[in-house]
Amino acid sequence: MDSGKITKFIKDTEADKKWYVVDAEGKVLGRIATEIARVLRGKHKPVFTPNTDVGDYVIVINAEKVRLTGKRPELKTYFRYSGYPGGDTETSFKEMMNKRPEYVIHHAVGGMLPHNRLGRRLRKKLKVYRGPEHPHKAQQPINLEIKK
Repeated sequence: MDSGKITKFIKDTEADKKWYVVDAEGKVLGRIATEIARVLRGKHKPVFTPNTDVGDYVIVINAEKVRLTGKRPELKTYFRYSGYPGGDTETSFKEMMNKRPEYVIHHAVGGMLPHNRLGRRLRKKLKVYRGPEHPHKAQQPINLEIKK
C-alpha cells in the first residue's frame, strides 16, 4: 500500500481552536447565522473532519440589533410546545427580540448545525450577548468580519 495516499483524520484534541467575535449590529440574521455555523463546524479549516469537532468558538455581541429583510419581521414566529394538551405557544419575532434576542441567534445557528451529539457539542461553543460587552476578553478573540 502506498503510504502517500493515506487520509489523515485529526482528533478534536489536536485541532487548533480559536475564539472569534462577531458584531451582529445591522446584519441580516440568516447571513450571519450561516457564517457562524461554518466557523463552529470548522468548515473554514483545511483539516475539516465531518465527524469531529475541529471548529472554533464564536462570541456574538449586539444580538438585539440583528435584522430581518422584507416582511419577515411581521411574519416570522417561534413555536414551542409544553407537552400538555393545548400547550402550544407561538411567539412573534418582534416579541422574541424584546424578550430574548440571544435565543433568535441560537435558534438560527442551531438549525444549521447537525442534529446529533456533535451538533449539541458545537452549540455550546456559541456565546451570544445582548449588548456590546462580553466576559471572554481573556481568550483574546479575533474579529470575524461578516459582510452585510
